[in-house]
Amino acid sequence: MPRPSRKPVVPHRVAVVAVPPVGTFELSIPDLVLGGVTVAGTAGYEVVTCTAVPGVVEATGDLDVVVRHGLSAVANARTVIVTGTGAREDADPRVLAAIRRAAGRGARIASICTGAFVLAQAGLLNGRTATTHWRYAGELAERCPAGTIRPDVLFVEDGGIITSAGLAAGIDLCLHLVRSDYGAAVANAVARLAVVAPVRPGGQAQFIDAPAPPERGTSLAETRAWALERLAEPLTLADLARHANTSVRTLTRRFQAETALSPLQWLLQQRVDRARELLESTDLPLGEVARRSGIGTVDSLRQHLARKTGLTPTGYRASFTRNPEPSRRDG
Repeated sequence: MPRPSRKPVVPHRVAVVAVPPVGTFELSIPDLVLGGVTVAGTAGYEVVTCTAVPGVVEATGDLDVVVRHGLSAVANARTVIVTGTGAREDADPRVLAAIRRAAGRGARIASICTGAFVLAQAGLLNGRTATTHWRYAGELAERCPAGTIRPDVLFVEDGGIITSAGLAAGIDLCLHLVRSDYGAAVANAVARLAVVAPVRPGGQAQFIDAPAPPERGTSLAETRAWALERLAEPLTLADLARHANTSVRTLTRRFQAETALSPLQWLLQQRVDRARELLESTDLPLGEVARRSGIGTVDSLRQHLARKTGLTPTGYRASFTRNPEPSRRDG
């Protein structure tokens, strides 16, 4: 049975900054994913979209958008998200100043797609690892030589700064925020309601055109789905290769290409995530959580959870015990 919530939920304030010409798809993601989340009957987030000059904001496509709020919304936000923009230089100084002040007081700062260029102009990527859409990663690396730009991941979190790859990777970033704030059970439930994949790891590869033609039938999605239904079982590389009808060597190579992880690393990550969800949403003893997640023993559960979250299983359960049934606005 789900455990009752022990603490009231205070909505997490999020300021979404539109930098013209703004990408309308990326701009909509935080409000759609975060704006409708409820936890224990209370809104999990208060999302406000803002811009330097409120009113009609130029967009990258054939649409314009209307943004009613100014940058004062950034002043009291716990998280600030800069979404994709067609302007990768000469950002409005007022925007740069606002996000610098937010970072200075300890707010979490994030970007979707080319929003990373705004963070770079604000100096927030210096000395940090970041990402953006693979098409613009080289340009960002040239403009931000003091940072390390990775073109091969969905999102990167480094020192309170989180950057994501292009377009739909913004959904992965927002689900990561939900998981960080409210736990895996809530994030996975939001993903199900939004009809998107469960929370994907930031290290998963972006889908980038390769110089060589792709092999036919190389997707391991079916094998990963098969494994997710059997996490409690002692799966081996041979089991996965047999299901994928390939050799262990080819399986490992293809897993690395598709997820940026080895098969066993991916399995462990999924098992830890399953354990987190069980800790949040059930009263199961720790031994049963370890067994059902496939981690095996309480000692192994404690070790892997501490490495992933910095918390013991008991501490994690106390921190993230909430009603795991979020709701989302229709439409």
